[in-house]
Amino acid sequence: GKEVVIANAVIAILTIGGQQLFSFFTFSCPCHVGQNLIYGLAFLGVPALILLIVGYALNNQTWRLVMGKSSHFERETSSNWLLKCKLVCFVLCSITGRALVAPVTWLAVTLINGSYYICAVSEYVPVNYYGAAPNVTASERSRILATFPCRQLVPPELTRARDEVILLLRYQSQVAGWLLIAVVVITVFLSYCLASCFSPLSFLHFRYWNSYVHNEQELFDEATEQHSRLYAMQNVRKFFGFVPGSENVKEIRIPSLREWQAISGLAFLKRVDKEHYDYSLLHDWALKERASGKYLRIDEDP
Repeated sequence: GKEVVIANAVIAILTIGGQQLFSFFTFSCPCHVGQNLIYGLAFLGVPALILLIVGYALNNQTWRLVMGKSSHFERETSSNWLLKCKLVCFVLCSITGRALVAPVTWLAVTLINGSYYICAVSEYVPVNYYGAAPNVTASERSRILATFPCRQLVPPELTRARDEVILLLRYQSQVAGWLLIAVVVITVFLSYCLASCFSPLSFLHFRYWNSYVHNEQELFDEATEQHSRLYAMQNVRKFFGFVPGSENVKEIRIPSLREWQAISGLAFLKRVDKEHYDYSLLHDWALKERASGKYLRIDEDP
């Protein structure tokens, strides 16, 4: 839908901006044998991995999949099991597709920029064609090549060879970046085509279903907010003796020290029976204790 496209576009734009700032303020190639590759790959892969994990974590469907349980009223048959496996695979693909937006954008932008790739593989470039350092050992050649990303460390006689190597590596990096973008675009397009071909719904029916699910979720969220507020209000009224926001409060309840201690502290979700839970310490107190104790009458005329 349009909302998903807009969200993905925003994520991609933020990733591009973050990558540019990240490169400007933090990236500085060490220009040392054995360290360039680790440094370059770390800047390429680690942020992409972090963005992938964040993408999974911020997707509500991930937690629906992790926390969802089969209904006890549903008989476990082979057809149900097969349908459940198909559903899990479909949801996983959907979640992964959304989660890959940021890391793929990061990889594509960094490859098109070329700095990380140049830093990572500069010492492995064959320079025989450039006539650079022909009479040195292999280890010395690797040391010289490792300095190529840092112009100030390259000897003057190797400046031309250095420029040609940097141009070659930048070309390779940018081609890889555009190929990555092309593969992702083609994969996404083919995925949508296959999903549409195998969908049991017609085009308009699918739009109606999409609209229904969206509206149902909005109404459910509104009902959840109102239901939980009303339920919490009953427990708060039992503890304090009045409903928050009431205009004509006749009396208030004075909680005892033991009651204050009962609702204070850390609370975990507590199971009451097979079907119900206590959501908080105040909820637990309201279910177990009677609302007796000291009440203070309030004068309406101050």
